[in-house]
Amino acid sequence: MKLHPIFILAISAVFLTACNFTLAADVTPPPNYVAPTPAPTLGPLYPASAPDIANGKLIYAEKCAACHGDTGLGDGEQGKELPVPVAAFALPETASIASPAKWYTTVTQGNLDRFMPPFLSLSDQERWDVVAYALTLQTTTEQLETGKSLFEENCADCGKVFSSQEMMSALSADDIVRIIKEGTDGLPAFGSNFSDEEAYAVAAHIRTLTFAPPAAPVVVSATETPVAAVAEAPPVGAGEAPLDATAQATLSAAEGTPEATVTEEPVISAGKISGLIDNRTGKDFPSELKITLRGYDHGSDPSAGPQEVLTLEGSINADGTYVFETEIAESQIYLTELEVDGLNYQSEFAVVPADTTELALPDIIVYSTTEDYSALKIDSVQVFFDFATEDIAQVFSVYNISNPSDKTIIIKMGDEQKVPFIAFPEGASALGYEATQDSAAFVPTADGFAMPPSETTYGLIAFASIPKAKEINISQPALLPIGELSLFLPEGVEAKGNTLTDEGIQTIQTTNFHVYTASAMDKGGSLEFTLTGEPENTAVAPDITQNQTLLIGIGTLGVALVLAGVWMYMRDRKKEEEFEDEEDEFGDTESIMDAIIALDDLHRAGKLSDAAYKQRREELKDALKRKS
Repeated sequence: MKLHPIFILAISAVFLTACNFTLAADVTPPPNYVAPTPAPTLGPLYPASAPDIANGKLIYAEKCAACHGDTGLGDGEQGKELPVPVAAFALPETASIASPAKWYTTVTQGNLDRFMPPFLSLSDQERWDVVAYALTLQTTTEQLETGKSLFEENCADCGKVFSSQEMMSALSADDIVRIIKEGTDGLPAFGSNFSDEEAYAVAAHIRTLTFAPPAAPVVVSATETPVAAVAEAPPVGAGEAPLDATAQATLSAAEGTPEATVTEEPVISAGKISGLIDNRTGKDFPSELKITLRGYDHGSDPSAGPQEVLTLEGSINADGTYVFETEIAESQIYLTELEVDGLNYQSEFAVVPADTTELALPDIIVYSTTEDYSALKIDSVQVFFDFATEDIAQVFSVYNISNPSDKTIIIKMGDEQKVPFIAFPEGASALGYEATQDSAAFVPTADGFAMPPSETTYGLIAFASIPKAKEINISQPALLPIGELSLFLPEGVEAKGNTLTDEGIQTIQTTNFHVYTASAMDKGGSLEFTLTGEPENTAVAPDITQNQTLLIGIGTLGVALVLAGVWMYMRDRKKEEEFEDEEDEFGDTESIMDAIIALDDLHRAGKLSDAAYKQRREELKDALKRKS
């Protein structure tokens, strides 16, 4: 099923939420939507510094695992909610053909056809780090050890040939195997007699030569390892997916740890966790006000997300400070929360660094409150129209809102669940709202949400539909002043209005849009225009909004959530439609069989949990039956 590009652009902002890390293993408001701009310009397609897979592991847990799964097999809980299969890049047949530069490009520019956003919140080096870590997910400890041994036996002096970041970033595993077996300028075919399995093992080891060595671990003699310390050590990697055996072997290979030493496990230590409540309400807090500390760690099941391991309640000092004394361990995650005047406030989370017994949490700022939202400013509105369905047009309006006041503004949505300062076009049927990726953090309330003062703008997407006609008259009211407004129409559709400026055809994420802009609007004003014409590239089949209900709302908050996520359910869809996109992943039955064999190998190697293995295998078997 082909999704119409304009629908993908707007709705992808919603699914960005589902692909970001949350402590409650829930959906956060959208990880990374920004107002549509041309695709990010790529710099050199190789890293300026050697990728750090340890840092990449942290980024992967935060940004990627929820959709792609902890082991890279596309089995993340939030990814399962998407209408298309998530890439299982840890499968050898997928990973072997991809170069780091290709994956870096995807992370940078996104792949909206597959609901993957561009991760512009990451620095250039961070994107290379996470790509490097992702490359380790399709190899095993035994493969790396075999590859290192064969490499050192047959081409001990070849390391410099593979040290160029520019060259290695352009090479896939298949390319490296070809060089190993056939040779290249200045390098003999030292692996001409290798089996395919041996050649790919060597290629995996060669890839590690481009990674940055890990920070020096604390090591002790194997005969002197403190038994008590190991026995009492907590699970590694709280707040992130623990390094699997492959990644750990990659780190060891890059470091060259002597066999006579072992890395000491993190040890639980007595520690202090402190922070500050910045009271800007102008009045004293109640004397009985309590603050709650929550700690998180990973369990033994890498597919289960962070698990809450600690909940403590404490008091706030007169100066707003608080201190908790508790046992802490490296990489555990902590945050605090409290309730003031019916609003739930949370600190941002902090991760325990190595070799520390004290952790300072980010400040929580508490403001006085008001229900007068007239202080809010709508900086800009971008409106997208999608005409892929037969009888209706979808409207996606992206609002960027600022609160420059010194008060938290409480928004009551009422029984109809409407945001009172956002108006849908007259005659439109409202479907709901969702926060954008980079929105400032909304605070949930019993009947709506609150918007504290913030230097970061708030972002909301308003979803609606309007009846389709040869001429569609649009009247867009302004309930607050609007700084600027832009329309994004499919190529072939035109807008006519006295206050519109035609900006012509612009290419956004490889898709052409007819763009119009309008000047600032005062509160109470209205933008009037008429849509005519037909899209030049309308999808042949209806998009996924046909015959289903789209329910997207603002609700209560879980731990570390800033706004309730997406509720989308599909009805009256045939089973064949549900798997149509998945079948496109494989060209024929032979490809599906190869994928099943590779999946079995990964499960036997211990790189895939039983539950994830069974689910993915059933999906592949169903796809095989439909192809047969």
